[in-house]
Amino acid sequence: MKYADGPRAEVEIVVDAPIDRVWNLVTDINLPAQFSAEFIGAEWVDERREAGASLVGRNHHPAMGEWQTTSWVNRYERQRAFGWAVSDLENPSATWWFELDDRGGSVGLRYGFRMGPAPSGLNIAIQAMPEKEDRIIARRLEEHERNMRATLEGIKQLAESDR
Repeated sequence: MKYADGPRAEVEIVVDAPIDRVWNLVTDINLPAQFSAEFIGAEWVDERREAGASLVGRNHHPAMGEWQTTSWVNRYERQRAFGWAVSDLENPSATWWFELDDRGGSVGLRYGFRMGPAPSGLNIAIQAMPEKEDRIIARRLEEHERNMRATLEGIKQLAESDR
């Protein structure tokens, strides 16, 4: 697995709640901070809540310390998809998204992530140990998947408890 190949991860869950409730949760940019071991929080840069809007997110990782990035909403299809590109809209260091599938009373919810194509902090480790690139990427994907699963479980719990 190579960074240049755009490794990705997706996790899914079914939420037994109306789609508008789930949509409101996934578009709350600070909600994942309640469940992720890495994401600290985010702030909107402007008042728009649509494609092209920007936000600044803060993260922490034991091996990399704390950092922040600017992201731009690149997917905004009401009650269907919400996503953002990190660092650059046209050439992001990562892309994240939620996809919602209305199932009439429940929602199929998918949370996805793709590395690159632009470099990220992970490239420092890859450059220092190019022979371990596959392992470095696999471990990072596992970390993201763990946090993504925790976020989906949290969204499910919140959405279903509000019925």
